[in-house]
Amino acid sequence: MHKIKRTFVVSASFLSVLLVTAIAAPAQTFDTLYSFDSTDGKYPYAGLVQATDGNLYGTTLYGGSGGWGTAFKITLGGTLTTLHNFCLQSECTDGNLPYAGLVQAGDGNLYGTASGGGANGYGTVFRITSRGTLTILHSFDNTDGANPYAALIQATDGSLYGTTYGGGANSCLYGGMSYGCGTVFKITLSGTFTTLYSFDGTDGQNPFGGLVQATDGNFYGTTQLGGDTNVGAGTVFRITPGGTLTTLHSFCAQYPDCSDGAGPEAGLIQATDGNFYGTTLSGGANGPYYGTVFKITPTGTLTTLYSFGGEDYNPSAALIQATDGNFYGTTINTVFKITPSGTLTTVYNFDGTDGSGADPFAPLIQDTNGNFYGTTSSGGAYGPYGTIFGLTVGLAPFVETRPTSAKVGKPIDILGTSLKSATSVTFNGTAATFTVVSRSLITATVPEGATSGTVQVTTPGGALSSNVPFHVVH
Repeated sequence: MHKIKRTFVVSASFLSVLLVTAIAAPAQTFDTLYSFDSTDGKYPYAGLVQATDGNLYGTTLYGGSGGWGTAFKITLGGTLTTLHNFCLQSECTDGNLPYAGLVQAGDGNLYGTASGGGANGYGTVFRITSRGTLTILHSFDNTDGANPYAALIQATDGSLYGTTYGGGANSCLYGGMSYGCGTVFKITLSGTFTTLYSFDGTDGQNPFGGLVQATDGNFYGTTQLGGDTNVGAGTVFRITPGGTLTTLHSFCAQYPDCSDGAGPEAGLIQATDGNFYGTTLSGGANGPYYGTVFKITPTGTLTTLYSFGGEDYNPSAALIQATDGNFYGTTINTVFKITPSGTLTTVYNFDGTDGSGADPFAPLIQDTNGNFYGTTSSGGAYGPYGTIFGLTVGLAPFVETRPTSAKVGKPIDILGTSLKSATSVTFNGTAATFTVVSRSLITATVPEGATSGTVQVTTPGGALSSNVPFHVVH
């Protein structure tokens, strides 16, 4: 048994070691749901995904019976099931070192990447069922990309899109050595693979983070290095589904102080205001080593919202926008909240000594029960192997539509909690036909006459609204 259930109440005095610029947060409830012990995985660098069965799914970078990482499922009560142990096949043809998290596609299966292994040793794209059956869809061969560190996304065309850190048609210098500059790729659910773009350094290199598809249909992302500044501190880019890339911003534009940030490891999110928000691992107003939170418009105007400093630094994960409209993220030792205008509050501080974990490098998710869940890459009850945690901040339950846009007459999934006795589903006020599949899943058809707006599910416990507006495609 590795389930650890502890409750911590965070007070202002407990957080006094943090930045003086941070605002003291009200009491929060923190639970360590699970501590890894290496046999079941270790070092979960990836975030979690909520699936339609109500469980959370993720990966660990190392550990498991093969020693080279796992894919797992965990209930909200903390029961963990290992779905796959990587590198059990000769020469790791099933992949190894799954750095990125998983995504659930419309077919109900989970898809992910392994940063190494495969038929050629440069990583894979794989599909895994909720019962653990793994299928390799693509093995990278370096010419088409190498070492994918970022999670995939499923686009509106049904295909998966992602990035590789290395490989591709062009070579860049990294640590004094020549290395592939990285790529953007597309792959269908059946495994048809297309390299959309190969970076060349001047337009960025080595994308560590994943992509986001914006409401304009294009994809937006970051590269950790490269760009048109003297130091090559990374970029923000836009790429069309056809592969036309535009560099929107090159970091460290104020060289040598890099006050606009440097080295973004995380991808972007598009907020409800239409702008993109992200983090840089380093740079900012307080020196080269701390990092920033930034906003960038679709046309490339960048605003630094917050510069980290002191004991709080190095945000390596993407932000999420929660149902309260604020953004939540992690640094090397904290969970933080930041308003769209840039006011930062420290929500929880990991000290690495109480079993709660340490080094939360992965992004958070907000479950439809309103709570946040995440991973730490080290710490926990069994040594430096990492944890899975939950964090309650008082936000109400909601429903989530998958996808977030569709034409009239198309079926969609609606995720939630306690949906078993739902009595109605409406799309911006227009009633829809629906089927209750389970307590965590409803399927509904976009009704005739529906307009873009909030999807609402009525249950005996009250009405649950969608976390983001649903867009009706005409």
